[in-house]
Amino acid sequence: MQNRLKNKSTNNPDVWKAVGHLQKAIAAGGVDPKLLALVHLRASQINGCSACVYASVAGGKKAGDTDERLHNVAAWREAPFYTDAERAALALAEAATRLQDGAEGVTDEIWEEINAHFTEEQIGAINLEIALTNFFNRINRTIKEPAGQTWG
Repeated sequence: MQNRLKNKSTNNPDVWKAVGHLQKAIAAGGVDPKLLALVHLRASQINGCSACVYASVAGGKKAGDTDERLHNVAAWREAPFYTDAERAALALAEAATRLQDGAEGVTDEIWEEINAHFTEEQIGAINLEIALTNFFNRINRTIKEPAGQTWG
């Protein structure tokens, strides 16, 4: 796969500065970086973004997560490796990512479960991580960003 956009950083430097501010806000939300990497990974899997799948696995490993957990996130409902809080965050990531024609979206049940495990500040950070991941997934799929070239 060949990247269609050769120099992303000069395309619009204000965008990348804003993304940096969003990433700082997410980090300040008090959520374990391993959980954020799992959320990033699941949304990226759904969207088929190889660059972000690669980056989230690298980020999860850097944060101290295991290969076992990272490799099983696609089947998190059936895998025994995740806490109830992580499952709530993964359910939110899936529901928010699959906003499409006919998709149910974030149900009250999903919202109640996420609220049972996280503070509003943490939920805000998780939700922002999901949104930013979807932002990157769409950019990367559009420009055909290859895995392992500039992320991770």
